[in-house]
Amino acid sequence: MKLVWTHLARADRNSIRTFIARDNSSAAIQLDALFSDVANHLSTQPKMGRPGRVENTFELVAHPNYIFIYDITPEFIRVLRILHSSQQWPSST
Repeated sequence: MKLVWTHLARADRNSIRTFIARDNSSAAIQLDALFSDVANHLSTQPKMGRPGRVENTFELVAHPNYIFIYDITPEFIRVLRILHSSQQWPSST
C-alpha cells in the first residue's frame, strides 16, 4: 500500500531531526532512519498500530519518545503527525 506523508508530518520529522542534531548528529540520523523503517513497515502492515484517540486514526509507538499518528484510506496510508510522547494529543484547542 502506498504511504503518504502530510505536510505536518514532514515538518514534524524535520523538526525532530534538527533538534536532536544540535547535540548529536549521528543520533538524529539513526532516529530518522528508524522513522523510515517504521513507515516502510506501515506500508505492508497498516494496522500494526492501535486505534487512535482521534476517530479513524491509528497510533504507533515508533520509538519510546515518538508516536506516529496515521490513517488508512482504500488507496494509501497517510502519516498525519510524528509527536513526542509528552505532547498532548489531540490538542485541547
